Parts: sequence; C-alpha cells; structure tokens
Amino acid sequence: MLSNFGRTRLSSSVNVIRRAFSAIPETMKAAVVREVGDADALKLETDFPTPKMGPGQVIVKNEYAGINFIDTYHRKGLYPRDLPFIGGQEGGGTVAAVSDEAAAEGIKVGDRVAYSVFGSYAEYTAVPAAKLLPVPDAVGLDVATSCVVQGMTAHYLTSSAHADLIKEGEWCLIHGVGGGTCQWAAQMAKLRGFKVIGTVSKGKASIAEGLGCDELIALDEVPGASFEDYESFDIVERVKEVTDGEGVKCVIDGIGKSTMDISIDSLARRGIFVSFGNASGAVPAFPVLRLIGKSAYVTRPKLLDYTVDREELVWRAGEIFGWLQEGKLNVSVDTEFPLEEAAEGHKYLEAGKSKGKVLYKI
Repeated sequence: MLSNFGRTRLSSSVNVIRRAFSAIPETMKAAVVREVGDADALKLETDFPTPKMGPGQVIVKNEYAGINFIDTYHRKGLYPRDLPFIGGQEGGGTVAAVSDEAAAEGIKVGDRVAYSVFGSYAEYTAVPAAKLLPVPDAVGLDVATSCVVQGMTAHYLTSSAHADLIKEGEWCLIHGVGGGTCQWAAQMAKLRGFKVIGTVSKGKASIAEGLGCDELIALDEVPGASFEDYESFDIVERVKEVTDGEGVKCVIDGIGKSTMDISIDSLARRGIFVSFGNASGAVPAFPVLRLIGKSAYVTRPKLLDYTVDREELVWRAGEIFGWLQEGKLNVSVDTEFPLEEAAEGHKYLEAGKSKGKVLYKI
C-alpha cells in the first residue's frame, strides 16, 4: 500500500531548499502551444521561463512526461486552455526544490515522484505537494509516469464510474483494449472480478491476448487512425451471443463517435454507458429517451472528479503501485520520444501506432 510522505523534517531543510532552488535555471526547454492546431502547433522552446514555486508547492525536475489523448484535445482547442501553454499533464521525476509547507509534510529534495498537473512537457514543473505521488523504489519512473493519467483513469473507470451497477461475475465491454488506457482497464476489470469483452484492431490483437479478456473481438484497422473499424463486425450481435442475450452491465468507451450506438445497444437492463474519450470524434448529442429501452444509465466522467482529495488520490495510486509490485498488472511502455520531437509524439499517438504508453524523455 502506498504511504503518505513521512512527517519528519530535516533540521537543515531551509538551507536545503535555498540551495536547491538557487540551482534551478531561470529558463528551460518546454513544448509549447501558442496557437491551437495540428501536431505541428506543439513547438519546442529552449528559453521558456522556469515556473516559480508557490506556497505548498515543489519544483519537480522531470525525467518523463506522458503523452495522452487529452493533450491532443487541448492542442487542437477541443478542450480550450489559455494561450500560450506548456503541453501535458502527466510527469515523473525528482523533487528539485520544496516550499516550507511541503517540507513540513516530509517532502525533500531528491524524492522520486509522479504527478498530474498541467505543464509536464518541460524540464521543470511546479506541483502542489498534495498532487505528488511518491514512487516506490521497485517501480521505474517511466512506469510510474505511465500510471498517473492512464492508470488512474483506468482505475476510476473500473472501480467507481460505473456507480456499482456492475457486480463481480457480470459482463463488461471495453473498447480499444490494444491502446494505453484500456490495456490498464481490461486488466483492472479482471482484478475486480468482472468478465470482460474487449474490442481491438487486428494489428494489436497479440497485445490484447495477454490482458486476460474473456472474449476478444478483433476488428479491421482504419489506416492512419487511432481507432478500429467498428463497422467491420457486428459487435452488438456478438455481445448478445456471449452474454446469452442479456448484454453487458457496463461499457467503457474511449472511442467516442464511432462506438456510441454500439455501446448503448450492447447494454443489459439497467446497464451503464461510461463514455470517457473521443478517439474517433466527439460523441454527438442524443435524446435521453434513447436510454428507455433498457432503463440504461450514461455518464461522462473525468479524472479530476475521481481524485477530489489527497486521500482518494493516494488510495487509487496505492492500489495501482501495489498491483504493479505484485506482478498483477502488465504495463507496456511502447515508445519514448525526446522532447525535441514533441510534434512527432502527438502524430504517433493520433495515427494509432501505439501499442502501449507513449512518453517524452526529458
């Protein structure tokens, strides 16, 4: 189980803080968006101002930054942010400076940490102490960084977002289990005791076969896309066959536009459609009466609402790191790009080439 940082302060903490902070440069390299657009809108800058440390914060010297689909939504303007901004919201590295408040919590320079806050595509990030996840020595920083968004997202999707409308031994449909987040989700759903039907592109089927899905539906690929051809097979019919005509109690869907109808039509009575992504495009509006056939539920969750305080954050991370250390989770780090190739990292993800986590090596 992941523990909080210790409460003991070093007697010389103030001197350590000052020495560490003075060693941090005034400027840094960072991947920045100044105008929203395609992947080439994400550009490396070598003289971006280094963030200042506020009360209750630390400065993390990043070793890795995770690349996630939500980062592409920010870059394109689908999820607007104030311009200019440093990309990313998932990082891992070592603490380079601590505020007095963070030191009082036992955080010290040199601690290995992972986190999720905006601005991780950079050499340094200012992170609230409450957002830090201490990384066990047995877990690599690349794997720990991979956990923060994808792992934590998969955790809340399989443990909380379904509102307990699915019980142990019941069926769950998870789309895109060959990709990053849903590789995690398929494994965690099995750890929760659910029976899992996974969809996957034929090109990623070999990866998905190792996730423990009870049924795997391999689909044709869409060239140059990050999602499968969901019209190449009658998924709803196969779901009904596998579940003896009942359907599934939960659908976890990060694909979006291409799978909305499939997801709703695959539900069992009082099942829940958990829509969390837009890989094929945003989910279109639909009338609530569409759900009446099975008295179904729908939710559109986000990670921030499932890590509302330090206790919840540490609980989720603790389960994930515990499973990793016990060998119950298999994390696939697909590719590392140098930060200098920031645009290429986004292009790789959006083209559907990844078979696991994609990272920047800072």
